[in-house]
Amino acid sequence: MSMEPYAGNLSSLADTPFGYTLSMIGGKWRLVIMYWLVECETMRFNELKRKIGRITDKTLSRQLKEMEADGLIVRTEYPQIPPKVEYRLSEKGLSLYPLMEAMCAWGEKNGAAAAPRANGAGHRV
Repeated sequence: MSMEPYAGNLSSLADTPFGYTLSMIGGKWRLVIMYWLVECETMRFNELKRKIGRITDKTLSRQLKEMEADGLIVRTEYPQIPPKVEYRLSEKGLSLYPLMEAMCAWGEKNGAAAAPRANGAGHRV
């Protein structure tokens, strides 16, 4: 891994490995969706929606479609009535697990429980 200073301008950061990774995990919901798919392995749409909480059907549907197009999740549709669709992380999605673990370790070390903010306010996720 190279964290050497990037010599180009910020707009070309997207063309770097860091920029690519950020495009895969960035946004408000991607890591949250991935977290629940790691925890539960395979989930249906409404199960994900219940676990996530404040997300609209439209937003969750769009995120799942984008993540499938990016190769992070696998959508399995079963030919039955009523329709049954399940989502799980793909190999590519699972390959981000060490990054998620590192984020959890960082949160344990530096999070609100480890070092409360000076003004007493905790961080909301």
